Amino acid sequence: MIHCYKLCGYNIVLDIASGSIHAVDDVAYDVIRMYEHSGGGGDWSGSDDHGGDDRDIVDQVCSDHGSGDREELIKRAMEVHTETTESDILEIIADIESLKDRGKLFSPDTFAALAETGCNAPLKALCLNVSHLCNMSCSYCFASHSTDDSVGEHNLHSSDAKCSISGRSDRDHNESDSGNQNTHSGNQDTDGRVHASSELMTLETGKRAIDFLVENSGKRKTLDVDFFGGEPLLNWQVVKDIVSYARDIERESGKKFRFTLTTNALLIEDDVIAFTNREMHNVVLSLDGRPEIHDAKRKLPGGGGSYSEVVPKIKKLVEARRGKGYYIRGTFTRDNIDFTNDVLHMADLGFKELSMEPVVTKSGDPHGFPRDDLPELFRQYESLAVEMLRREKLGRGFTFYHYILDLAGGPCVYKRIAGCGVATEYLAVTPRGELFPCHRFVGDPAFLMGDVWRGITNNKLRDEFSGCSIYSRSQCSACWARFYCSGGCAANAHYMSGSIGDVYELGCELFKKRVECAIMMHVATSSAGKPL
Repeated sequence: MIHCYKLCGYNIVLDIASGSIHAVDDVAYDVIRMYEHSGGGGDWSGSDDHGGDDRDIVDQVCSDHGSGDREELIKRAMEVHTETTESDILEIIADIESLKDRGKLFSPDTFAALAETGCNAPLKALCLNVSHLCNMSCSYCFASHSTDDSVGEHNLHSSDAKCSISGRSDRDHNESDSGNQNTHSGNQDTDGRVHASSELMTLETGKRAIDFLVENSGKRKTLDVDFFGGEPLLNWQVVKDIVSYARDIERESGKKFRFTLTTNALLIEDDVIAFTNREMHNVVLSLDGRPEIHDAKRKLPGGGGSYSEVVPKIKKLVEARRGKGYYIRGTFTRDNIDFTNDVLHMADLGFKELSMEPVVTKSGDPHGFPRDDLPELFRQYESLAVEMLRREKLGRGFTFYHYILDLAGGPCVYKRIAGCGVATEYLAVTPRGELFPCHRFVGDPAFLMGDVWRGITNNKLRDEFSGCSIYSRSQCSACWARFYCSGGCAANAHYMSGSIGDVYELGCELFKKRVECAIMMHVATSSAGKPL
């Protein structure tokens, strides 16, 4: 199975199972497609996978003549490319068959058996929701629409919501965690609004979460912990104390902890900068781009914008990182469908590590994107890729998260099949110590998996997640991008389509376009942009 497309003057052929990428000329591009039509390529990914203005010509020729042997293929190719000789076509066919023999073109997908046993890997990462308080009032945050009775039926939630908080579950405290939690309720005048789940994690719960991670990590040596919220800086001392505790047990446990802080940046000060630079492997900082865009969505509790407050603090922290990991992470809605301008604005501020995520909404929400917006969204991603290539040549390059592809290595085969490890290798912990599949499911009682004292008690749910793969989802099994997205986000699938075993179709289309752009950029920067 192959995927052929044209982008920015390049003819690109992706061999789906092997991951091999071929940049070819016009004749080879069409001969490869005809070879596929003729049956020489085995599984055919369908004409919808083929881009370019000449698609109808090749498809029509193949339709008129039907599939056939090599002589028929040569005849058809020469009808499309009238100045090409039979010798030229034969040379291309020989190259195709050589690549096929080496497993680099039309290679079979032999990985399905790996998905049959599900994921039995030990735990490797926790998302610690150390605060369900937030000192901002972002319009697209799903928690701002939640109440105790509406958990799990969020009207709006951003993709990979980095500033999310959720309503608390309906169940009462367990005997095991009763008395260990520090629950806050009521209004707050200084730290911002308080939602249905107004809680801060205690140090005792944080320590127990670290112990739970160590106890369930098997032979893994490196363990990841993300401090999340709400806004984790509202519980900053506990964050520091949890890190200190983890460092103290590293030698005894034989583990090494990598910490990440995700923050809206409002409370960044010198102590935060010094500590994160010393202890945090990565820092994720929220910024939505241009001042008017950011201020329209990421508001302070009083209604004012936050751009002028957070940008100087983000700059100061990033400058102090001195090459250590960070990401400036934004969310775009239909109000800034021209999001490329927001990415470029952040690059113009001097930030080099950028991410911009499309908001994920229920159908009809004014923030979200109907399918009619896909052509414009595709144009935005393409123009961003072109501008990134231009800036790279000028020595002003930057990284865009979705355009990072490690084509030489990348994730292992199992990761490509099964995805991020949600509910199996990765769990989220609430301030009360409850366990959820990931931060996106926090507060939804249907996805409560247990707690850090008793461990996983909902094994049926864990097994359901473990059984999800690109082969269990019918939409994925025939998709050319399946080894890049690994089946997509289970939370998006559930909240948009009703099942973790389904897919979020609009998200799929955007993901495929991003992969096409990322591969094109690799081609453009390989061998000075010449065909590989």
